[in-house]
Amino acid sequence: MYLAISAKYGDVPSVDILVWSELPTGAGLGSSAAYAVCLAAALLTVCGAISCPLKEGESTARWTEEEMTLINSWAFQGERVIHGNPSGVDNAVGTWGGALRYQSGKITPLKRVPTLRILLTNTKVPRSTKILVAGVKEKILKFPAIMNPVLDSIDAISQECQSVLEAMPANPSPEYYPVLEELFDINQHHLNVIGVGHPSLDRLCRVTASHGLHSKLTGAGGGGCGITLLRPDTSPQAVEAAKRDLCACGFECWETNIGAPGVTLHSSSSLNAEVLHALSQS
Repeated sequence: MYLAISAKYGDVPSVDILVWSELPTGAGLGSSAAYAVCLAAALLTVCGAISCPLKEGESTARWTEEEMTLINSWAFQGERVIHGNPSGVDNAVGTWGGALRYQSGKITPLKRVPTLRILLTNTKVPRSTKILVAGVKEKILKFPAIMNPVLDSIDAISQECQSVLEAMPANPSPEYYPVLEELFDINQHHLNVIGVGHPSLDRLCRVTASHGLHSKLTGAGGGGCGITLLRPDTSPQAVEAAKRDLCACGFECWETNIGAPGVTLHSSSSLNAEVLHALSQS
């Protein structure tokens, strides 16, 4: 990417690049795409292909829509180096943030979605996306009359979820959360039917259900990670109890958000202590 950007836009200065991340690698959470997006944004900025949007006194700033499109296109090339034939979803989310709709290769960012609190759990069970995808394809070819309606139902769940998410900012009613929880549950059952579930993910769902929480797998399945929806009124005690029980299973948990902004330029004063410490060690 460094050489290609230099060849296209003029020499990129000699640089040292330090990478610091809270994302676990190889867990299906898009860490490679996050890396590719940040690297593309940094290299394009430093060679002048895109502007430096941070003004004096600002802690963070984002690029224009046109500039983010350029960042995304280069990040996708980085993903191709890493994965060979990626969908482009992960780098698009890393660039624009929020949520997006992916259908038949077409990616459409959703303009107005809420930021949702989630508990992210890594089962630490390794899996192969390639093998899982091949298994689903085999099931569809073997039982098309059974599998195609399941896939149609998963599509309907996605559309219903999109409708709910787009309605929430204008009317932040707590009534939306039970709907999302029910969609989580139905989706998880369907994903088990098509063959991408795993006993570790079933255990994750049972543990969180015992605390009144709803979970589903995320990523390729077959192990990897699951997400648990946290309502705004979910008590800290319930979250801590769920985390304790999940960690007792040998899993790793983080409380985080989905629907957050995408790639952003930060001033050094806006960085947290851990990042500043990492930078100071370079």
